[in-house]
Amino acid sequence: MNYRVALAVTAVLMSSVTPVVRAQSPASLTVDVNRPKAAVSSTLYGLMTEEINHSYDGGLYAELIRNRTFRSDWTGILNWFLVEKGTASATVTVDATEGPSAALPNSARLEVAKADASSPAGLLNEGYWGIAVRPNTRYSGSFFAKSKSDGALPVKIALIADTSGQVLASTSAVVTGSGWKEYKFEMQSGNVPASSENHLELTVDRPATLWLQLVSLFPPTYHGRANGNRIDIMEKLVAMHPSFLRFPGGNYVEGNRIENHFDWRKTIGPLVDRPTHPTTWSYHSADGMGLLEFLEWCEDLHMEPVLAVFAGYSLGGEVVRPGPALDQYVQEALDEIEYVTGGADTTWGARRARDGHPAPFALRYVEIGNEDGFDKAKTYDGRFAQFYKAIKAKHPNLQVIATIPVRGTVPDVLDDHYYKREQGMFEESRHYDTADRSGPKVFVGEWATREGGPTPNFGGALGDAAFMTGLERNSDLVVMAAYAPLFVNVEPGAMQWSSDLIGYDSLNSYGSPSYYAQVIFASCLGDHTLNSSVSGAGEKFFYSVTGSAKSNRLCLKLVNASSSAQPIAITLSGLGTGNHTAQFETLQARTTWATNTINDPTRIVPVRSTVSISGERLEHTMPGYSIQVLEVFLK
Repeated sequence: MNYRVALAVTAVLMSSVTPVVRAQSPASLTVDVNRPKAAVSSTLYGLMTEEINHSYDGGLYAELIRNRTFRSDWTGILNWFLVEKGTASATVTVDATEGPSAALPNSARLEVAKADASSPAGLLNEGYWGIAVRPNTRYSGSFFAKSKSDGALPVKIALIADTSGQVLASTSAVVTGSGWKEYKFEMQSGNVPASSENHLELTVDRPATLWLQLVSLFPPTYHGRANGNRIDIMEKLVAMHPSFLRFPGGNYVEGNRIENHFDWRKTIGPLVDRPTHPTTWSYHSADGMGLLEFLEWCEDLHMEPVLAVFAGYSLGGEVVRPGPALDQYVQEALDEIEYVTGGADTTWGARRARDGHPAPFALRYVEIGNEDGFDKAKTYDGRFAQFYKAIKAKHPNLQVIATIPVRGTVPDVLDDHYYKREQGMFEESRHYDTADRSGPKVFVGEWATREGGPTPNFGGALGDAAFMTGLERNSDLVVMAAYAPLFVNVEPGAMQWSSDLIGYDSLNSYGSPSYYAQVIFASCLGDHTLNSSVSGAGEKFFYSVTGSAKSNRLCLKLVNASSSAQPIAITLSGLGTGNHTAQFETLQARTTWATNTINDPTRIVPVRSTVSISGERLEHTMPGYSIQVLEVFLK
């Protein structure tokens, strides 16, 4: 990460970016370094994702073309526009009778009545609020096409600057014959400034009739994956050290109607065989981010998958009652699990191998549905039992997650969700301190302090950090936790839910203060909690402490959500005599409303400093509005 690094010994210990008006009463924090208390889950911090706020299309998924399958409404083909330069004359319509596959049975029909080399005609795509073009960058694309003529029809493809009309990159493909074929191309930008104010044009220079479908264009992707993800966003995720990915959601797995639920079978294989579908958030999914792409995302970031399966309830209230009617969806889930985990000798494992991934994926957790407390028919007890029984019969080692408490069947894990303002999250930080340990383990599958938009402000980060101290203290019970939503495109009209962890437009991305709180928390996490106690601290002071036997270090998380400084005497009992090297990561702001933005992405980032601890005691003053992680290397 591009953190500002400060190496002064006392930079964090006694100073602040804002003058200290009044310090709180001194506090004492004692940690018994040699007394482990409980195990910390190795999968505590992870990611939750769903298609919301243009998380995939126009976000993580690197496709640059918007509406590549030519959907239309009364205004015409969405995001596509006719190009008629000079004296050219052309029309474009949707042809519902011509398409390259059963999944994509329609196409754009371009009829060019008049065109020549100086007056070409064709189509223009605006991208997702523009198309990002960077200097000296290679772009890979493809499209399906057929021509009315059996002869050769050259099609020029170009990235064009919106304002100047400059051609930033170009190439051509020759469409031949009257049958559907896929055409692939590459083009390279020159030494041009990075910009998102650009569009794509496909043009011809002669009279012709051309059918087009599935026009696609990708920049370089993370790990060079075909049909892959944006590099800058993936790198931000790497810095979070996530241990798992919960997918595909969220409301996205349910759909607004049962017919629009995330049907994983329609999201695998070649893109031309994926029919696309409506999302729950008022826009359409291209389904380029299908089941295998989610699994490869896990592979790229060394995360384990947490697979959410459709459980017979949709967000609009439609429900499939337990019994024979639900059997087809139970089988859909079993087939999905087989696609993920089955060998090449199984039906769906063989299909995964044909899709390009012969090796099965490891899977421990399967979640049945999402937020089924909204089911007014109260059918989840029966639906969960039906899924649980079938999954356990075939995969007894899988851990099955329930979305709400259920009667009659004891889930392995229960999914809790928390969306509150700062004060509410302060209170929730103590939620699990006295919770019953005899029931299911807990997965905090969605949580966020909802302050600030489109991404959280520093008040949100303080609430989040306070809550995370509670998760760490109780990680013998809380085995996984994930902030939600993870992503937001910050362009006007792209957001449906505010307070999202990572923001971006088509060119740039940035982390919110809450994002950086998660980065520094996850960067230092032990494998066990330690006995500790605090006295004299203010009401807005929160902490957790973990130790690692493997790396021989101690990780102390401190949160001062007050505007006043907090003096604190830290005693690390059992640390021993001599000097010990310690490192601080500090995140702080002058006000709770301070935040990062797409135009000023590094206002609030962690600052690193080092300190030498002599003996077992450290006299420390936390600045007001600060989050700190103290990492002590033990001898």
